[in-house]
Amino acid sequence: MRDCGVWPFSMSKRKEELSEGLLPTKRIKTENIKECDTEEANKSNGKTATTNGQSGDSLPNSLLNEGDVGIIESISLKNFMCHACLGPFKFGPNVNFVVGNNGSGKSAVLTALIVGLGGKATATNRGYSIKGFVKNGQNSADISITLRNRGPDAFKPDKYGEAVIVEQRISGDGIRQYRLKSQSGHLVSTKKEELNTILDQFNIQVDNPVSILTQEMSKHFLQSKSEADKYKFFMKATQLEQMRDDYSYIMQTKALTNEKIEKQDENLSELKDQVKAKEDRYKSLSSLNELQEKLEQLKNHMAWALVIEVEKHLQPIQDRIKAEENRSVKYDQKIEEWQIKVNETEENFKAVQNRLQKITEEAQVLRPQCTSLKEDVQGKNKACKETEATFHRYRTHLKQLEKDHDQLQRRIDELRKSVNQSSEADLKERQERISSLQEQLKAQEDQEATTSQQLGQFQHAISKSKEEQYKLGLEEKDVNKSAESRKERLKELKASRTDQLKRFGANMPALLEAIEEARKQGRFKNKPVGPLGACFRLKYPELALAVESCLKGLLLSFCCDNYRDEQMLQTLMSQYFNFGKRPQINVCEFANQVYNVKDRAVHHPDFPTVLDALEIGNPVVANCLIDMRGIEKILLINNNNRAREIMQQQRPPLNCREAFTAAGDQVFTNRYYSSETDRARYLGADVESQISQLEVEVSNKMAQIAHFQQRMQSIMEEIQINETQVKTKQMQRRKVQENVTKIKLEITDLENVDEPQSVDISTLEEEVQDIWHRIESGKNKLEQARKDMDEHRKIMHESEQKYKEIKEKINFIAEEADPIKDELSKIDTEVAKCKHHKRHYEEKKIEHVDGIDKLKENLESKEKVLKENIAKAKQIYAERLEVTRTPKSIDVEINRLRERINTEQERHGNKEEITRQYFDVLETYKNVKSQIKNLKKFMQLLDKIMEERHKAYKIFRRYISLRCKYYFDSMLSQRGYHGKMSFDHKNATLSIAVQPGEGDKAALSDMRSLSGGERSFSTVCFILSLWDTMESPFRCLDEFDVYMDMVNRRISMDMMLKVANSQRYRQFIFLTPQSMSSLPASRLIRILRMHDPERGQTTLPFRSRDQTEDSDD
Repeated sequence: MRDCGVWPFSMSKRKEELSEGLLPTKRIKTENIKECDTEEANKSNGKTATTNGQSGDSLPNSLLNEGDVGIIESISLKNFMCHACLGPFKFGPNVNFVVGNNGSGKSAVLTALIVGLGGKATATNRGYSIKGFVKNGQNSADISITLRNRGPDAFKPDKYGEAVIVEQRISGDGIRQYRLKSQSGHLVSTKKEELNTILDQFNIQVDNPVSILTQEMSKHFLQSKSEADKYKFFMKATQLEQMRDDYSYIMQTKALTNEKIEKQDENLSELKDQVKAKEDRYKSLSSLNELQEKLEQLKNHMAWALVIEVEKHLQPIQDRIKAEENRSVKYDQKIEEWQIKVNETEENFKAVQNRLQKITEEAQVLRPQCTSLKEDVQGKNKACKETEATFHRYRTHLKQLEKDHDQLQRRIDELRKSVNQSSEADLKERQERISSLQEQLKAQEDQEATTSQQLGQFQHAISKSKEEQYKLGLEEKDVNKSAESRKERLKELKASRTDQLKRFGANMPALLEAIEEARKQGRFKNKPVGPLGACFRLKYPELALAVESCLKGLLLSFCCDNYRDEQMLQTLMSQYFNFGKRPQINVCEFANQVYNVKDRAVHHPDFPTVLDALEIGNPVVANCLIDMRGIEKILLINNNNRAREIMQQQRPPLNCREAFTAAGDQVFTNRYYSSETDRARYLGADVESQISQLEVEVSNKMAQIAHFQQRMQSIMEEIQINETQVKTKQMQRRKVQENVTKIKLEITDLENVDEPQSVDISTLEEEVQDIWHRIESGKNKLEQARKDMDEHRKIMHESEQKYKEIKEKINFIAEEADPIKDELSKIDTEVAKCKHHKRHYEEKKIEHVDGIDKLKENLESKEKVLKENIAKAKQIYAERLEVTRTPKSIDVEINRLRERINTEQERHGNKEEITRQYFDVLETYKNVKSQIKNLKKFMQLLDKIMEERHKAYKIFRRYISLRCKYYFDSMLSQRGYHGKMSFDHKNATLSIAVQPGEGDKAALSDMRSLSGGERSFSTVCFILSLWDTMESPFRCLDEFDVYMDMVNRRISMDMMLKVANSQRYRQFIFLTPQSMSSLPASRLIRILRMHDPERGQTTLPFRSRDQTEDSDD
């Protein structure tokens, strides 16, 4: 019972228990519960315990209402007192009797219970030292006690389970070692504090003589005749003694505290005088203090001013790192964006390449077929020409036969007319005629050869004139195109007199006005920049053509910060430029500074790069030209030969990939491209000279066109004249050929007249007839030859048609492949461009990351300095000060103040020592005053609390006394006794009077006048009444009936069993040498019988009283 505050609950609980069956209940008959069993305990080292009765485990909890916590389930001993091994003893949850002869170990079990649960050796009344409980000849003794741990009041059930096993080992030196285990045997703790907490929660009081009444304490109580001892026993049993002692200790402490307060009051007045003296001296230094305070403030400000100065340097670096890190994401996006474009263009390249490959394969498949058809056409053409030759030969032969037939026929007719009329003169005349005709024939043949030669010359002249006409037509077309281009350029230059932007196109000013209007309307995030050719100036005007040849279409292009602005610019351009002729748009993030290209640019001692040759005011333009064209890697060289020498004959300069000459020629390491123009169109400086020069050139071009037209007219006239001559010569040649034929026929006729007249006409007629047959045969052959010729012509036409179709297919495929090749070339260029952009952004990202790393290193070094400054500043002044002054100005003022303070100290003495003494005395005074004030308040509160506690203590003591009286009288009435308990709390005495007779017939007698049995019975009643005033899960009595006769023993036993039956939630352990064979059999009663002791084991080796108790481990 630790505090009276718990008693109202406990007493109300006891009232409820009392009303439930203690006083007027009938005696429980045990005849109905006759089931008894005997359990044999395990034999261990020769000691055996037997149990009579049942534990009641088979009954439901609702019937038994067993205790949940603090019930002793088992005890086992080893090398304890005189016993090598006792137990384990399995106790029941309600009534347990431990019976056996003297020396069997009953009291050892009770002693082990007290010692095992942390009790002192003196509480057992069996010795004064723990080491005395170790058996002779052994090094240690072991005690194991199992406590029940169930229900809502269980202690740490998650760790211990439903039982707490308390093991204690006592060494021969008197050192205790505790081991608290769970139900499963798992070690939970080895601390005595844990055991004390468990005992407090279970309300187990091992030092309470009523909770565990040993044999010696029972004898002492029975033999005691002092009322003061009885009262002391009552106070100790109810723990009122402990409460009283606690209150006494508090009051003693209170008295000592009051004495200290009085002494401190005396010291406080002396301290107050000291404070006054020190204060007067301190106040005389107020001006010096103000200076010192100001100096300290300045030092504090100086420390934090240094910190703030470093922080000011840090902030721009941090902002720049943050900005640069934000830009890192954009670089990643750019790289990813260009990687996607590279992948897309490469895929597009592969697709177009596959298309071209497919078309090429189609052409390759058709070419062998075309070759075969061509050879077939040639063969059939040859065959056709052979049939035509045969046909013409047959036709010529037929004509000759017909001519011979006619001549023979005429000859026959003439012969028939001129038979016998021929003369010598006719013969001479014919011969002369033949000679004349032969001369004519030779003249005609010569004329025919001359005419044929002239005809060939005229035809060659016509062919040459037509070829010249074709070439002149192409030249005229080129000159005309060049003239139109110069006219357009001349028009632009004339317009640029008033607006320089018109050099880049007539619609360019209108486009720029539209862009500015859109910017004002907020349609652009950043206004596009362009055209780029108008955004820079040439440092070297003589290199204008070289720069223009390098940049080409970029001069007309624009720059946009993002794709949204690019879409908007495309929309505006569509209003001023046709599709396909719009200026290029480059999307690149706008930056405020030009890229650092120092490490990747070309450096040549004699010639500049394109980047060096330009004066660019806008970083966006410079960065765009670097991104799109790599102008930092392109050299500009004046002389063509020098350019070839640097780029091709020597090792090119580092990072140089190409160069341009002043003439606009492009020079690579392995190839050379000449410029298509000889003048800068957009970058020329002198507009008027360009206009004059263009006007001259246009005039020259127009003169060339007029010359070409005149020459074309002259050629056309020559062709017409020659064509007329060809026709004339063709007619002349035909006439000459006809004359030759006639002369030849006439000569033949004259020669035939020279034949003898004697020739038989019949022979000529036979010959005519033969010729006629030959003519008929010739006609047939001619007809057949015509058919063969027509057939071969038809076949040849079909072959030519097939060949033409295949040729057209091949030409069509070739024409189809040309734009694909152009597209493939463009895509290849686009792939290279995308890769260049990706590589550029990768390089930019590396440079960017390196720059961030350098900034972070710089920031880290400055932060390190800042941390050191902050640490120093905090040592000087812990709280941060926001200082606006510079460290230099503060330092000047500190030096000035130090000089002034030194002057003041020389006048007043050591200021620090005076100040320290004053504040030390003042702090001491305040502390003492505060302590006295707090102690006085506490003592007032303590007086009030103790007054209330004393009232509660008296009320509680009175209540316990009344309850004890009531139960004592009720217990005596069980045998018909009458008794009276008189408490004198003032004198601390308790008198008990008992009358064994009937009613009030006899006067009450003191217990000293009773017999031993009556006194033992009265003692049992007194103990039972005390039990009802205390809360504990178990009660133990050792040889309570030692002086009782059979009647009193039986009545006492019935009373205790009745109390136990009404309090089944408590455990009762009774130790007696009696056999208890007369006990009724019950599930609630368990009897543990001890074996008889061995010989020589009747004395315990206890030490003398003057030996002290050994300590716990």
